[in-house]
Amino acid sequence: MVGNSPAATETALVLPRLIVGLGNPGAKYARTRHNIGFEIVDALAKGLPDVSLVGNKRFQGETGEFRSAGERTVLLKPTTYMNKSGQSVRAVLDWYKLAPAAVLVVYDDMDLPTGKLRMRLSGGAGGHNGMKSIIAHLGTKDFPRLRVGVGSADKSGDADGAVISHVLGRFAPEERKIVDAVIPMAVDAIDFSLRKGVERSMSLYNGREVEL
Repeated sequence: MVGNSPAATETALVLPRLIVGLGNPGAKYARTRHNIGFEIVDALAKGLPDVSLVGNKRFQGETGEFRSAGERTVLLKPTTYMNKSGQSVRAVLDWYKLAPAAVLVVYDDMDLPTGKLRMRLSGGAGGHNGMKSIIAHLGTKDFPRLRVGVGSADKSGDADGAVISHVLGRFAPEERKIVDAVIPMAVDAIDFSLRKGVERSMSLYNGREVEL
């Protein structure tokens, strides 16, 4: 049957062509929980030959390009601030004529323990303002994402304030050790998805634990 041919299987692979790391620009927000997406994209760029992230006004972010599986692939760190990230992602998609399914968004998730990775082909925003903006601008929830656990906030009392304080805060020293160990693992998961597809990467990296 045609549907079971190697060519058909290869066509079905979801291979990202735009890797988006979410965060807020500026030294004030560097290394905060909300900026884990920035850190992972920075680490990914450093591991690639001749790739540097530079400001691009058209895309409202910092971008870099490289080749993966013979295709041009783009790294993006939106500099719009988190709740307007979708503007930047939409601008890149339109310019490169990419479909939403070609996007892989990397971002922090309070519903996962610190350092836990969870890759998915689609899903909701889960209360994350950056993801809300991207879903709104893309008009769909059907695009891959890599969630990186940053632990939950103590929501007793002022729950909204506690959440904001948590995500804009920096990791405790013991948490930072876990994060520093999981960043290379996240980079490996992204690299694997670029070569073998998001679903294969999901099966290999979802649930994997950091060993210190």
